[in-house]
Amino acid sequence: MNSLEETPLSSESVYEGSFLKVRRDRVRLPNGQESAREYVVHPGAAVMVPLLGDGRILIERQYRYPLRQVFVEVPAGKRDPGESFLQTAQRELLEETGYVAAQWAFMTRLHPAIGFATEILDIYLCRGLEQRGRKLDENEFLETEAVTLDWLLSELRGGRITDVKTHIVTLWLDRYIRGEWPWPDFQPA
Repeated sequence: MNSLEETPLSSESVYEGSFLKVRRDRVRLPNGQESAREYVVHPGAAVMVPLLGDGRILIERQYRYPLRQVFVEVPAGKRDPGESFLQTAQRELLEETGYVAAQWAFMTRLHPAIGFATEILDIYLCRGLEQRGRKLDENEFLETEAVTLDWLLSELRGGRITDVKTHIVTLWLDRYIRGEWPWPDFQPA
């Protein structure tokens, strides 16, 4: 056993909603003592970075109830049971933006809340976009806009973009475009 690992002793469900679940576990710590761990069980999500033919990036504006404000973010959506992250990305891109993409490339994986959630975000670049018409969920409201990387960087530096996945995407895109990091290999859809 790794000297930092905690050994689960018991686990109980504290809350089960339609989307999230909360668990409380008892664990044995590396020093032999016991402690409690509470965490949110999340199904995971895919993040899409739609790259338009003219170099702009498609972003969304969406009201996020927990923080009671509209956020600028790259499109994303939660995984449905049995879906791969890529399947989720492809489904959500069409639902939220109305586009399908001819090519996809894996960018990176994030664990955005490691202290209290199991959430995993897989981020994909997509290009070769074709408009097919949005299919938003019944109670989903968002606006899309095509922006430049310079605009995203300016908004990020100005503190107006605070969504973590959009932060990461913006900084990765900047590295790619400046030639500091190689572009990932795109694969057909």
